[in-house]
Order: sequence, then structure tokens, then C-alpha cells
Amino acid sequence: MSYLTLTPKDLEALVMAVKLAEEVKPSQQAKRDVFSKYGIAGSYKDRVLTAIFYDLHKRMGIIDRIICELTGVSNTAILDPWLRAALRVAVELLVFERHVKDEVSLKDLLVKYFKSRIAKFLSDSTHPYVSMYFWDLVDKIRDYRYEAKDLISRWEYRYLISRTIIERMIKLIGKEETRKLLKAFNRIPMINVRVNILKATVEEVEKKLLEEGVKPARGKYVPTVLKFEGPYDFDKSELFQEGKIIIQDEAAAAASILLDPKPGEVVVDMAAAPGGKTEHMGELMKNSGVIHAFDIDKFRVRRMKELLRRAGITIVKIHLEDSRRAPEILGEEIADKVLLDAPCTSSGTIMKNHELRWRIMEKKILEMSKLQLEMLEAGFKLLKPGGMLLYTTCSLFREENEDVIEKFLRRYANARLIELKGPFDLGFIPGTMRAWPHRHGTLGFFYALIERKT
Repeated sequence: MSYLTLTPKDLEALVMAVKLAEEVKPSQQAKRDVFSKYGIAGSYKDRVLTAIFYDLHKRMGIIDRIICELTGVSNTAILDPWLRAALRVAVELLVFERHVKDEVSLKDLLVKYFKSRIAKFLSDSTHPYVSMYFWDLVDKIRDYRYEAKDLISRWEYRYLISRTIIERMIKLIGKEETRKLLKAFNRIPMINVRVNILKATVEEVEKKLLEEGVKPARGKYVPTVLKFEGPYDFDKSELFQEGKIIIQDEAAAAASILLDPKPGEVVVDMAAAPGGKTEHMGELMKNSGVIHAFDIDKFRVRRMKELLRRAGITIVKIHLEDSRRAPEILGEEIADKVLLDAPCTSSGTIMKNHELRWRIMEKKILEMSKLQLEMLEAGFKLLKPGGMLLYTTCSLFREENEDVIEKFLRRYANARLIELKGPFDLGFIPGTMRAWPHRHGTLGFFYALIERKT
């Protein structure tokens, strides 16, 4: 399929997928649901329409800025959600998609489709006035030319990352290092799986993957991690369905190893779902001891239960509770180890979560840092004297990482930071550690190991 064969029905499917992606997370799931409904999933059209869907999400901030300029609104959130989705698809195709914007006849054809099928679709889905408003805007979109006005705007356009993130990273690591990071955000990440050592050896999994036509490479930092190029159908994978492999990035897999839970210990996982680290700790503990796993997201907890079932981990007690209440629920000084993989902006995962490129706001960063400190303080109360707590995030921002640790250490004289010497790079305060997408080929990750003094 080429852009020349896009049909009105294809445009309607794109609009519906973009609309649903605001409501269903991850956005890939919204796309899959809509494409299945329209008979696109698995067809010859799937590849091109999926590429358009992802390109749109990568460019979302720039697209929304153009929509604000053309409509005169201050924020696209003001607009009817169906209109917002239709305008986003129209701007993506008519302004940015290379094979469309440089082909006059194709552009004219798509304008015709937008004014007929999509305008009617909007009228049926929301209100005729919305349809008329969209119809009037299509010609303006067709004739729009985007121009970047400064360095940050040029980098936004080139690397498809918001000004908020770019400016923060320049301040933290400088322009040249930021440019390398932005390039890494736009590489297609390899699939990472970790071998469940209770069910298989790395060699056995490598052999099976090779038989399936997959060429795995061993992780550089975690020996049980294998990496390979996609696509890979996990639903049809015996290795996955039998719990022999777990989907987990190498930087995330390092966390449980750094905490080093032992068989027979009492461990608390404070933000456990969807369960990758919980499962990994169960492996390292050889299914002996107990892991108290806290999370408030019912959907993610269901996924964790299924993961633990497949993996054969039986020592986990799940608490559908806010882990800030864990000391009240479990009691204080009861845990040998605590893992706090704290909720965060997830700014280190942009290469696989494209919607984050434009959704991270200053307010959210401050909200996260407050929550993280509260959770860290609750986790510390759980520790026995001599116990260890590992604090991690998949954020790149100092406010969610080193700043949280510094505030915590100033408040608690009986807390001691244990120096982490590898496998990744030193953080911005001594003893902490960071994994970087452009340096290590992993997600962005932060680690700090804290001991409760005896």
C-alpha cells in the first residue's frame, strides 16, 4: 500500500484511532482495537497506517501548536475531542507526511476525502456544527507551511521532542550530550526479554529463538537479558506463554539484582504492577520468603497476577492499596528489602512511549517529586535496622531523582546511601547511578540504594 491508495475509510479509521488513543493506554492498544474493527490489522494497509499513527504521535506537540494557530484557541484541549482528532490527522497528512505534502494531486484527493467522508463522520459522531468548522479549516491546513523560529524549535521539529524536555536536558547535560540523547530517542528500540532462570537457561532460550528465526544478542549489563529486532508475536510464543521469558528492558532488569533479595527474606515492592521486577525478585529469592506487592491500578494488577502465574512465582502477596499506607498495613521495621520503583514522568522511556514526547509538563514533574518523597519515607519505615531500600525511576529529570534522595537524606539521620559502582554511570550525587539511552542502549533509569543504620 502507498499513500496514493489511502481511502476515506482509512482516514476515518485513523481519526477514530487517534481519538481512542486519548482514552486507552497504551496508545498502541487503541490503534490495534480500531484497526481490528476496520479490518486493517494484519492487512497490507497495516504498515503504512501504523506508520502514520506513530508519526502523528511523535509530532503531536507541533501539530497541536499549528491547530492552535489556525483555530485561535489557546489549548487544543478546549476543542471537541472528535474535532481535535480529525484536525490532528489532517495536519499530519497535509503538512508533514513527505509523500503527501510534495504531491499536489494526492493532496487534492485527501482534501476531498476530508471534506466529504471525515466531515460527515464528524457530523454523525458529534455535531453538524463541528463538521462545518472542520470543513472550513481543511483548506487552511492544506496551504500551511511550518517554519521553526529558533534552535529549540528546530530541535523540536527534527527530534520530535517538546521544548520542556529539550531545555531541561540542555541545562542538565549540555547541548552536545542532549543532541546525542535526542537522537537515541528516535532510534527503534530492540525488544528486550529476560530469561526466567527458574524455568530455563539462557542457552535454552537462545536456541529456541534461533529456531524461530530470531537472532538474539546477550545483554551487556545483565547476563539473563536477550535483545533482538522486532517484530515478535508474544501471543504465539511458547517461551512467553510458558513463562520462560519476561518482557523487560535491561536497565529495569538491573534493579532487582542491585537490591539482591535473598531466599527467605521479607521484601516489599511498593509500586509493583505490572510485575516485572516483582517476578524477578521472586526468581532471585528462589520462590522462598515473601514479597508484599503494592499497587493501586486494578488493570495493571491483573496483568501482574497473570505474569506471576506464567512465571511460576508463588511467594507474592498482592495489596491493592496505596503503598504510602504500607507501614500501617504491614507494620514498621518488618522488611529486609524494599523496592521503590517510583511512579514518575517516564521521560527515560520516550523511544517506546511516543505520546510522552509532548505530554510531560513542569507541573507534572513537581507533582511526581512530591509523591516520590512521600513513598520513599513510607518505604524507609518498613525497613528493619540494617535493611536496604532501592529507589529507582525511569525518569531523566533531577527533580525526580537526585533531588528526592538529597531531601530524604537531610530528613533522616539514620539513613545511609550505599555507593553503587556499576554497571552504569555515576549519577549527579556520589553513590547514585544512571543508565542513559544514548550511552548504554537502554531506557533512561536512576538508582539509589539506601541502608537503614543499625
